[in-house]
Amino acid sequence: MKTDIEIAQEAVMKPIKEVALSLGVKEEDLELYGTYKAKLSNEYLNKIKANPDGKLILVTAINPTPAGEGKTTISVGLGQAFGKLDKKAIIALREPSLGPCFGVKGGAAGGGYAQVVPMEDLNLHFTGDFHAITSANNLLAALLDNHIQQGNQLNIDTRQVVWKRCLDMNDRVLRNIVVGLGNKTDGVVREDHFVITVASEIMAVLCLAEDMEDLKERLGRIIVAYKVTGEPVTAKDLQAVGAMAALLKDAILPNLIQTLEHTPALVHGGPFANIAHGCNSVRATKAALKMADYVITEAGFGADLGAEKFFDIKCRLSGLKPDAVVLVATIRALKYNGGIPKSDLNEENLEALKTGIGNLEKHIENIQRYGVPVVVTLNSFLTDTESETEFVKQFCEERGCEFALSKVWELGGEGGIPLAKKVLKTLETKESHFRPLYEDSLSLKEKIEKVAKEIYGAKGVNYAPLASKQLEKIEELGFSRLPVCMAKNQYSLSDDPALLGRPTDFEINIREVYVSAGAGFVVVLTGAVMTMPGLPKKPAAFSIDVNEDGMITGLF
Repeated sequence: MKTDIEIAQEAVMKPIKEVALSLGVKEEDLELYGTYKAKLSNEYLNKIKANPDGKLILVTAINPTPAGEGKTTISVGLGQAFGKLDKKAIIALREPSLGPCFGVKGGAAGGGYAQVVPMEDLNLHFTGDFHAITSANNLLAALLDNHIQQGNQLNIDTRQVVWKRCLDMNDRVLRNIVVGLGNKTDGVVREDHFVITVASEIMAVLCLAEDMEDLKERLGRIIVAYKVTGEPVTAKDLQAVGAMAALLKDAILPNLIQTLEHTPALVHGGPFANIAHGCNSVRATKAALKMADYVITEAGFGADLGAEKFFDIKCRLSGLKPDAVVLVATIRALKYNGGIPKSDLNEENLEALKTGIGNLEKHIENIQRYGVPVVVTLNSFLTDTESETEFVKQFCEERGCEFALSKVWELGGEGGIPLAKKVLKTLETKESHFRPLYEDSLSLKEKIEKVAKEIYGAKGVNYAPLASKQLEKIEELGFSRLPVCMAKNQYSLSDDPALLGRPTDFEINIREVYVSAGAGFVVVLTGAVMTMPGLPKKPAAFSIDVNEDGMITGLF
């Protein structure tokens, strides 16, 4: 059996100019990055603003398990299937982070015969967007510490510096550090921290900005520290905005690549959904809607994280309205949620399936709560039995969902045609009545409890004393109308990754809260979730290599 990277490397790609032309995008509308990658120009993005919008389809999933769900694979395969049906479709995805690429997950470009290519470029440096975001983040950190060193005219309290440096790598030893050691000219000694680039507020700002003007306004609002008197200090106060924006000049432009079957794909931005807001850029999604009749996008991890943030943050702040949701599950993952160890998932077990399907049921209920029609798809495995598949199909249809098997990993677009037809049927027969979960006018605690109780199924919320004080301070500063961005582990509906299926009688524990004023949301850290992940004992990096001809291996 071929690996994903072997399949990708055997693919015959079209020049990206030809892929763009299939959408009516001319070469002069592109900024080329070699033969197979390009960015859409600002001129083109302005030119298409008056075009009518296509239909917006969100792909999400049940809570991820070691058994795998294949959400990106389904997104890519569905786009390819629309192409097989002669529909004008485009895919809008996030860019992969180097952290998980060299850590646990490996590459993030889809899988099998449903991938975006060039796969190696996408998973590594791509067009340099993440490097630009990292540089802008760390420029702001450098300007902040330099201001303190050069006399501290803003009267910054060095015990209340909240801006963190970042790196696009899983590096646990950088979570908590001390800077300024050495001579007097080496800076003021203080505790500092790193987050992974995908958790940086700059990533969120870039992904939510409408254009360069909006980007600069958002950058200027970023809070980096507090004065001794308690007032916030912003990036604008440090005169950092212009230089940061200059670093992000190209990164704000959406990237265009293709699938194995030459379906166009806009891949832009990449915040994690467990510690950030988990969606590709607003700019790419809005451009895609002007370029095609059908746009397939995805949000990270399970629907309790990615879809909730897509609805309550991205759609709320941008005005986007989804027309349908595809909810991805696998028989294997449902049995795992039913308490079966990974080693036994290949065996038929209807009892475990009946227990684990509660996880799928909760996600269906949650999406329907937002007023959006749901299509459930099973990512098919050879070990799935007919009785298991039939049980899931009947379960979904009893809850008002269309259902389809997907075989895109094995067959590419052809294997996604049944799913594409069910999505088209849903778009034609069911109207979306999208509405966010909560109103802006609710207090921050009320918003947190809405998500915890209605989306996660918690019976209540516990606040650490520090978190309660932080919430009070944030509301005093005038940020109570912002949405909340819940940072939670991805493996469970609860904040305990060991509670699988559909847990009940649990509480969500809030340990820290801070405002991302530039992005326009309040980040709420729950349980033990980390904003700088670590590497596992045997990281994926051990298997990655390159030969004398420059061919990369081991990226899954």
